[in-house]
This record gives sequence, C-alpha cells and structure tokens, in this order.
Amino acid sequence: MSDNKPIDSYSMFANVQSYLGLPLSRDIDRADLVVLGIPYDLATTGRAGTRHGPQGVRLASGNLRWEEKRWPWTFNAMDRLNVVDYGDLEFAPGESQSMIDTVVNTVGGIHAKGKKTLSIGGDHFVTLPLLRAIHQQRGPLALVHFDAHTDTYKESSEFDHGGMFYFAPQEGLIDPAHSIQLGIRTEYNPEDHQFEVIDAAAVNDMAAADIVAAIKRRVGDMPVYLTFDIDCLDPAYAPGTGTPVAGGITSDKALKIIRGLVGLNLVGADVVEVAPSYDHAEITSLAAATLGLELIYLMASLAGQE
Repeated sequence: MSDNKPIDSYSMFANVQSYLGLPLSRDIDRADLVVLGIPYDLATTGRAGTRHGPQGVRLASGNLRWEEKRWPWTFNAMDRLNVVDYGDLEFAPGESQSMIDTVVNTVGGIHAKGKKTLSIGGDHFVTLPLLRAIHQQRGPLALVHFDAHTDTYKESSEFDHGGMFYFAPQEGLIDPAHSIQLGIRTEYNPEDHQFEVIDAAAVNDMAAADIVAAIKRRVGDMPVYLTFDIDCLDPAYAPGTGTPVAGGITSDKALKIIRGLVGLNLVGADVVEVAPSYDHAEITSLAAATLGLELIYLMASLAGQE
C-alpha cells in the first residue's frame, strides 16, 4: 500500500466504487482498520438478495464523502486511523463452507496483525465465521447486537441466519453474560435466553443515554464485537432487507446509541442484511453506509485515547 489517499475526497460521483472512496488494497501492513465485503446470502430464510449488499452500501457511501469530518464528531477519523477497503471476499459459488473458511482465514489473518475490521454483508450468518476468526486472536468477546430477531433459534440448521447466536456461545466465541441485544421485536423465550435484551418498544421509549449506560454495564471491559442487522431499523428507515419487521427503531436513535459507546474496546463490527433490490432511493444502503461510518469514528475515538 504505497498511497493511502482517497482518489477524490469530495466527489460523490467519480470513483466511488470503494467504501467512502477509501484506497482499494489488500496490502494491509500499514492499515489500522480494514473494511471488507462478504457477498453471501445462502443462509437467508426470507427474501434473498443480500449478496448485493456490499455493492449497494459502497455506492451509497458516496453521499458521505463531502464532509471533512462526520457531524457531530469533532475530529476526522481518517486522521487517526489508516483505513483501506479490502474489497469483497471471494469464495466458491453456492458453497457455504467455502465462505466460512475464507472468512476465518482472511479475517483471522487480519486480526493476527493487530488490525480491526468492519465487514459489510451479506446475510447475518456471516457474523458466525467473523466471530470465529476474531476469537482466534482475541479470545471470548462481548457481543452488542442490534436486530429485530435474537438469532438464537435452536431449530436452525448449521447454515442459517437465524442460529448464529445459539451456536456462538456453545463454541465459546462470545460471553452471553456480557452481551446485549437491542431492537428485538420477534418471539423468544426470556426464561432460557442468555442475553440481556432491550426490545424495540423499550429502545424507542428510553433515552439514548440510558441505553448506552445499560450496554456499558453489560459488556464491562471485555473486547467488544458489534453487529448491526439493518432490520433493527423500522422498515420506514430500512425497507431493503429480507425480513422487515414493523415497529423498529429509528436511524436517529441507532446513531445516537453508537456515538455514545465511546470508551468500549471495539475490536470489530459488521453491518448486514442490506438487500438493494427491495430498497427505495438507496434509503437502506445509505443507512447502512452511515452506520458503518459511525463505527469507524467509534474505533477512531478509541485510537485517540491510546
């Protein structure tokens, strides 16, 4: 990686195929944070199409490039972090195990070099191999999970975007006692549920500061992985997804919560389940691109404290 400057840091239209116009590179030696796409949707149970999510999010991110720093942050994240777009991971078409192996090997190698990752899905199943990869290098993780669904369904098959957080605790990848789920508004059994839950109705009624305090109490000082299923947002803010559920949270509330998480040891994150073919005017892709940028700023805020 000989040059880490965007092609044109202010253009919304030219050369925006990479996320935020970041350098497209697989030479990560001088990078602090690596953005990558995982175009996979074979674990989908609803409407398919999230394999096109990384492309849609990258294109929509062109709308975020004209600001020198993201409002309301008081610094430019790119002054604190060297960020590159790794491109999309490549795996054998139609072979879920190929995707898993590719994610574990590639992302594990990135974290082995002390880098952090922001991944763009793809359906939510991609989070399971991401957790496996990062756990290899960083040990058990606290999970901060934004979603309409708990994804802890025991009846899920080995390859299913509804069972990742049933399998992850069994494999020791995450510590449920230090993990929390936000925005949930579908069926689950609280009596045998291992995670703390702030459901969508509560998130909508609570102040963002109180939600942030609950998250910080739950995760403590553990390394944190944050996963954001775009269907956590109400379909009014994110129609382009495979399993939309009415009654979700607003994009404003989600952004306020993420901004409040300054101080967490965030080692990796993903934004998943964007299905551009069901989107309107890039509403969903833009929401996902914006959430990704906020997560970059969150990691940059930690770098500023080091």
